[in-house]
Amino acid sequence: MNTSQAAPAQKPDLSGVIYRSRKPGDIGYIIYRHGVLYAREYGFDDSFDLYVGKPLIAFAENFDPAKENLWIAEKDGQIVGSLAMVNDGGGAAQLRWLLVEPETRGLGIGQILVDKGVAFCRKKNYALIFLWTIDYLAAAKKIYTNAGFRKTATKTSRVWGQTLNEERWELPLQP
Repeated sequence: MNTSQAAPAQKPDLSGVIYRSRKPGDIGYIIYRHGVLYAREYGFDDSFDLYVGKPLIAFAENFDPAKENLWIAEKDGQIVGSLAMVNDGGGAAQLRWLLVEPETRGLGIGQILVDKGVAFCRKKNYALIFLWTIDYLAAAKKIYTNAGFRKTATKTSRVWGQTLNEERWELPLQP
């Protein structure tokens, strides 16, 4: 008989984490952190800055609070995550700019951001949420799967200085 017991799982420390809407400086910060982290972690080149920046600036310039939102996660006064839901027209929203800082990954911040985005889209009566990701971003794909998204398409692209396998994920919200 084995008398050893597994240690109880510890809850992540989410104390000090708040989720807020956009403030001055957030748009530039999101572009900066995406560029820095994706270069460091995945070897993306500086064209990724433009891929993030151009649509993010357009989103900010044309922001429609009736159909769109941007969440910023802060822990102890520091930005540790972001996510936006962007109106794509035709009853569809695109999930964009999900990022969780390395030192706070594994705390559940990414899942909370995605869940907030899905709840927002349900409230706004979207029929579908979609997103594009890369095949090797396993932690992000786990978050999407947990929220009910399923992969619907793949394509290989030469972008950001690399050849990547991109994946489209979708979550139907209405039958």
